[in-house]
Amino acid sequence: MSTEAATGTARLDPASPYRLAPSVALRPEPFGALAYDFHSRRLSFLKTPTLVRVVRELADAPDVTHALTGAGVPPDEHPQYLHALAGLAEAGMIQPRETGS
Repeated sequence: MSTEAATGTARLDPASPYRLAPSVALRPEPFGALAYDFHSRRLSFLKTPTLVRVVRELADAPDVTHALTGAGVPPDEHPQYLHALAGLAEAGMIQPRETGS
């Protein structure tokens, strides 16, 4: 099942693997992190340290749900994190990754 971003154009599939886009850098901040895309020059705020952990977990997790669990997000908070991740996907900050054969 997919989660639709606020604009309705990007979808995030919690059962699929994602990663931080290669053109994006994270800068740690006391509130979480700034994400800057060097291609689009877009800036996004990751508003909690937990969201930063989730985004970092995406690189090695088999899917988004495992990244949430690996970052210590309680199951009852998954919907709000999925919404935040859908926004990051919409902004191009995270993207689907290949699963390797």
